Amino acid sequence: MLTGKQKRFLRSEAHHLTPIFQIGKGGVNSNMTRQIKEALEVRELIKISVLQNSDEVPAEVAQILTRKTKSLLVQVIGKTIILYRTSKTDPKIKLPS
Repeated sequence: MLTGKQKRFLRSEAHHLTPIFQIGKGGVNSNMTRQIKEALEVRELIKISVLQNSDEVPAEVAQILTRKTKSLLVQVIGKTIILYRTSKTDPKIKLPS
């Protein structure tokens, strides 16, 4: 669970990031989940965008992804989702306490 201070820190870190995954009409599938897990292990903090043509609700997609990738939800703003998970092998982001 992230504190308010940690969420603010991660939002500021994610501000300059561009979304590296897009969720379209197909929704979330097992292949996408696996790729997101791999990206979280390398980057720790990622942005995902839900495309306009998608029938998915971004908040629901965020809940599904956090559960399947064992990550933490930083923010859902509009159609953009920000996820965080500490890397098991090489942690880069130091969260404030």
